[in-house]
This record gives sequence, structure tokens and C-alpha cells, in this order.
Amino acid sequence: MAPRNKIPLLRIGVLLIVSLAVIKFAYKSRKPHTIAAPQGIEEKSPKERKDDYFWGKEGESQLNSDKQELPPEPPTEMEENAPVEENIPVQKKSVTKDFSGIQMRLVHLDLKGAAPKVSYLEQIFPLLSKMGANGLLIEYEDMFPFSGELEILKSPYAYSKEDIEKILHLAEINNLEVVPLIQTFGHMEYVLKHENYRSLREVEQYPNSINPHHAETLPLVKKILGQVLDLHPMAGFVHIGCDEVLHLGEGQDSKTWLNNNNGDLGKMFLSHVKEVLNFLNSHYHDKNALMWDDMLRYLNMEIIKGANISQYVSPVLWIYGQDFDIQQAETFIEKYQDGGFPSVWFASAFKGASGPDQMWTPIGLHMNNHLRWKQVIDNMHKFPNIRYGGIAMTGWQRYDHYSVLCELLPVAIPSLVVCLRAIQHGPLTEESKTEINQILGFSKMDLEKNICDGNGAFPGAEIYRMVRTINSDLKKKVQETMEGDSEIRGWFSRYHRKHRFGNPYKMETFRDKVLKTHEEWEALTDNLRVQLETFYFPDTVEEWMEENVDLHLDALRKMAKDFKEILELKAQPKVALKK
Repeated sequence: MAPRNKIPLLRIGVLLIVSLAVIKFAYKSRKPHTIAAPQGIEEKSPKERKDDYFWGKEGESQLNSDKQELPPEPPTEMEENAPVEENIPVQKKSVTKDFSGIQMRLVHLDLKGAAPKVSYLEQIFPLLSKMGANGLLIEYEDMFPFSGELEILKSPYAYSKEDIEKILHLAEINNLEVVPLIQTFGHMEYVLKHENYRSLREVEQYPNSINPHHAETLPLVKKILGQVLDLHPMAGFVHIGCDEVLHLGEGQDSKTWLNNNNGDLGKMFLSHVKEVLNFLNSHYHDKNALMWDDMLRYLNMEIIKGANISQYVSPVLWIYGQDFDIQQAETFIEKYQDGGFPSVWFASAFKGASGPDQMWTPIGLHMNNHLRWKQVIDNMHKFPNIRYGGIAMTGWQRYDHYSVLCELLPVAIPSLVVCLRAIQHGPLTEESKTEINQILGFSKMDLEKNICDGNGAFPGAEIYRMVRTINSDLKKKVQETMEGDSEIRGWFSRYHRKHRFGNPYKMETFRDKVLKTHEEWEALTDNLRVQLETFYFPDTVEEWMEENVDLHLDALRKMAKDFKEILELKAQPKVALKK
């Protein structure tokens, strides 16, 4: 064959050799089958959060300042939950967590009043984690995005499903375990106030407690539990409330039941609790159940043992007083130990337990409450057969669904920080006070007078400062302006204003006192409203301003308006009122 005829064949041969080599190289380079990482261990993401806060980076552990990688962002859309019927569908996902070696410190977020916007929670969670909190007890009530027939329970400003996902994500990156608190017996006002569920009241007149005997009661409770827990698949705990079940036994159904059961009110209470726990154990067995203990305290222990609930729930012993009887608390602990409960929890208060209309948080009172609980915790070695599970640091926002607002969360942040320190380390030293002041941005803290000096450097510090001024000065200044000046009482009394007359010469001598005082307070309260609107929904802003500002300032507003109008009349004769 001629040389030029061999060239195409050589080219083909070379091409075949190169192709075989490439195929062989690719086969050898192929990655072997990978084994999934153990449960709970995630691959690290190179993404690092850039946000930094005064007290440390978001998600930074109190004990480890190294940067931590973030879990993936929550999905922007969620799969719609299937309707919750008597036979609750299997959870989409769940997780079993071991808390046996952890003492939980839950910060309670009571959302049945003044529920913060998610943007504020995003700012405050890092501070809670930094100060030693490792969980949140979230009481949603009407702020939960109920759906289907339960949609009527929602507030117009309720969080969306995406908001809940965001809150859970923010909690996770700040190492805060979320524990949903879902009332299932007492304090059901947010449900029983609606006409749809009025027939389920224990006593028709009162919306507090649910009738445990009505055929529709348990299905309703299961639906509420199902919708909340399905949005909290990774939660290790669920709190079922059951405190202050007022009027139990007073309804006609209950009276009939008691007549047939030897009048055993405790057994009736525990029967409903057991039904709730059986449901949770069947459908959400990965959740550790908690319940308030006040309805258990004085029940005969044999009745509690007979109900066989100790293996399914832990009592949460709550006492909010600053000088409570430690020996009595230990008596209750011993009772729960004898009753076979494997663990017991405690509940303190950092706000909202010193008066239903309290505006300003008494830090010293709440610190002393936590120092008392610290002594109880340190003495738990006396009870070898019951484990201390943790403490819920309650921050009540209303005493019940119908009462006025207690202290706003930003106002109570200094108290919360002090209480977190006290429950972990005991009495505050000068060193720890200095550290707390640095963290919060204060120059000085006076625990006896319940005030902190300085501008503050925590989210909501502006609200803290302005509420302090309103609490200490507004009512007093209005009274001084309207009643404390003899010139005003003599030439601009209620009678002058009623009959629209006055002497301009005398009125001009106290013009500044009336008008400037009014202008200064309007400026401060207008600024406060702006700050409140940053962190809260319109219903909260309106309620708080009306209850705490307008109640006093309206009188000064009316006085300033009358002053301007009567001054313009240029000393006209007294107006005779029509009969």
C-alpha cells in the first residue's frame, strides 16, 4: 500500500488508542459510593453569616466562640398540612433527642399579647443564647397560623407558616430548643371566646376552661395539638398547659360525672390529661411532654399513680414569689418523686408576675425569685430518684387572654439578663454586674430601685428608656400641670374651661407651662409610637398607647386645646350654658 494510503489508517488507530485510554482513566477516577453521615451531623457549608451584634455573632455558643456553620435556610414554601382528624396523620418527619444530661433554661415568649415581629426576635435570640438560655417556651395562642376549621382562632396579625419556619430557623442557629406550649384544658379563652366553640365551655358563662366530657372536646384539642406540632417536627418537648382549670366540676356534665364517680374531681381532671397524653404518645411519641403542676399539687398521690401518667409527662412546679418557701417547694418535689415521675421541672418569672397592669419590671424581685430557685436546684441531690429537667423562665404578657398588657419585652430585657445570670451562677458580684452593664450598654444598674442608667445598647433600648420616663413622670407631670399651680387653678380652672372665658393677661403667665409641657410629651410619645411600630403589630401599639399614655396625656391634650381656643376669644364674657 502506498504511504499516503496508510496515513488515514494510522490516524484511525491513534484515535482508537486515545479513546480507550480516556475511558479507562474515567472509570478509575469515578467516585466510590459514599456513606451518609450519622444522624445529626451535617456537612459544613462554606457560607458564614456576616451579621455581628454587640454581644457576639449570631449563633455563637456561650461556651465556644469559634464560628459555627449555619443550617440551611428554611424553605420559602411549605407543604400544606393535611387536615387533622380523629386519626391524626403520621408526622412528615420527627427526631428523637436525648436531654437526659442537659439542664434546660427556657425563656418563655407569651404571644397572647404584644407578640413581637419576627425581625425583633431575630435581633434578640443571639443575646438570649449568649447569656446562657438554651431553649424557648413559645405560647402561641391566637398568633399561630391555624388553618381549616381552626382558622377562626387566628389573630389578624398571626404569624404565617413561613414566619414560624423563620423563627425555628433563628432558634436553631442560636442553639435554642423550641418548646411549643399548647393549652389543652384551662386558659382556653382564645378558643372558647368564639361562638363556634361556646358550647364546649365547662360553664357557659365563662370562657376559661373546656368541658372534658363533651363529645367534641377531645377532637378539638387533638386538632389544635396536631396543627402546632406538625409545624414543629424537630421539637423535643411539648408543653400541654393544664394550669388553673377554673370552674372544673361546676358544669352540668361534670356534676353528672361526679355523681357517678364518688365526687372524685382529681380523677376527672386526670382522665382528660391522660387522654391528651395518650394521643401524644400515639402520634408524637418523640416529644417529651410537660405540664404545669398546680392542679397536681394537692391531689392524693394514689389518684395520680392510678392515672398512670407519670411515664408520659413531667410536672413543671411554678412559683414566682421572691421569698417563696423552699421547704414547701421541696415537699412538692418529694411528692412527685414518690409518684414515680422520672423528672421534674421548675418555673420562675423574669416579668409579668408582679401585677396585671405592671408597666415597669421590678428587676430585684425577679432576681430574688431566681436566686431562690438556684438554691432548690443546688439541693436536688436530696431527691435521687427524680431528675431535674430544667427551668422555664416565664415572661407573662397577659394574666389571661382578656387582661391588659404587662411589661413589654424590651422593658424586661435587663431583668431577663440578670435572671439568666442568677439562675446559673447565684448572687451577682460586682464583677458580674459590670459585665452585664457592658453587655446591655448601661453605665450603672441599681437593683433596689429597678433602674439602669445609660442609653442601652440592646434591641429595644429606645423603648426601655422612653417607657421608663413615662412610668416615672407622665402621670406626675400631668397632675402637676393641671392641679399643682395655684395660678392655673385660680385663672384656668375646670369652670373657666367649661364656660369658655379667661383673662389673657394671667393666662399668658402660664402659657409655657401648659403648652410646652404638652408639646414635649407629644414629641416623646410620638417617638415611642414609631419605635413600638418597629417591633410590634398595630394592635399592640394601639392597646399599649391607649392604656399607658392616652389615659393620662388626653387630659393634658384637652387642656392645651382649651387654652388656645379661650386665649383667642380675648376675654369674652362667660358663656351661659343652655339648660
